[in-house]
Order: sequence, then C-alpha cells, then structure tokens
Amino acid sequence: MSTTVETARPSVIVAIDGPSGTGKSSTSKAVAAKLGLSYLDTGAQYRAITWWMLNNGIDVGNPEEIATAAAKPVIVSGTDPAAPTITVDGEDASGPIRTQEVTSKVSAVSAVPEVRTLITGLQRSIAAAATGGIVVEGRDIGTTVLPDADLKIFLTASPEARAARRSGEVKGSDLTATREALIKRDAADSGRKTSPLAKADDAVEVDTTELTLQQVIECVVTLVEGKRVAA
Repeated sequence: MSTTVETARPSVIVAIDGPSGTGKSSTSKAVAAKLGLSYLDTGAQYRAITWWMLNNGIDVGNPEEIATAAAKPVIVSGTDPAAPTITVDGEDASGPIRTQEVTSKVSAVSAVPEVRTLITGLQRSIAAAATGGIVVEGRDIGTTVLPDADLKIFLTASPEARAARRSGEVKGSDLTATREALIKRDAADSGRKTSPLAKADDAVEVDTTELTLQQVIECVVTLVEGKRVAA
C-alpha cells in the first residue's frame, strides 16, 4: 500500500505597488484568492487612522498633533482575500474609510513619519504571521515595508485610464476632476520625505492601461507561479 505525500507549495511574499486607479486592490485580492494566499490592503490602514483622527477632533493639517495621536487607535486587518476586514478600536471601518473626506485627507496623515513607522511595523508583523504567503498592496511595500519580498510588482496606467476607472466606481463623479485629484495624490505620495511612492529597482512593471482586469490578474498569477517554481 503506497501513500502519496503532497508537497506543500513554497510560501511567497508578493509586494504590489502603484498609484491609485491602476487596479492594485482588485488584482491583489483576486491573485491571493486564486493562489491560496493571504491579502493585505495597506492603504486601508492609512485610511483607517485618518478616519479615526477626523472622528476624534485631531487637526489633520497639524503634523505634530497627528504624530502625538498616532499610537492611540487600535487597527486590526483581516487577511482573507474573499472578505478582507478592517476595524478601528473594535468598530468595523470598511465603509467609513472610503468616504471622500477620508480620501482627501489620507495623504497628509500618511506623510507624517510617526504614522508611517507605526503602520509599517503593523504591516510587517501581519506579513510575518502569514505562514502560507501573502499579497501585500500599497505604495511603498517593495521599497520600504517588505524590501526582501520574494516578488515585487509595480502597476502603472495612464492618468486618463485611471480616472476613467475611478469615475466608473463613483456614480456622478466628474472625469476631469477625478483625473486632477489623482495627479495631485500622485504628487503628494511621490514627493513625501518618508517612504514615498516609488518603484523598487527589482520590481516588475506592469502597465495596465490597455489591459482588462482579468488580463492583469493572469499576468500577476503567472509571475507568482514562476517565482514559486524557482523557489
């Protein structure tokens, strides 16, 4: 009587970076689900701390006030790609963190070094605990948070394509205003002193402008599977 021993797939840490509207979240969740990996939306964590600050009367225009309050909220991220969750002090924040008010303030809050240090530490601990592997998406994952990630991917797309995607997500939104807001966000994220949005030297760049979401997902899955085979 013979028994077959299944070889466990090697654990893999995947860092996916890029500006807003390039398909990071949709791609990352789908890839993680397809490959049985955990998933972490780091942008949601920065949105969560921003939402907490706005709710607690913190002047988000004052970096010193932000820095003093940064360690107060308890942020917990669920890593199931099929149903990612985020709570702040035990309260479900998945809906409230997506408001326009939070979107307009998150760059200012996330630029404060004390905030980035705290959230980066949280992200690293989540990645370290994901024994089966994880897809982590954000803006500084491959460069700062997980510089030793097994695979780094940087998604790009033209401002026009990104604005069209974002406008499609928000009913009644103005395409031109959305495009201008994205460009402004890019400048803020790329220009901040601490952990700016940047492509890691060893990242694979994928331009999603002319690709469907499914094509982007397939491309990333292929890259991850290739990395697993090489491991």
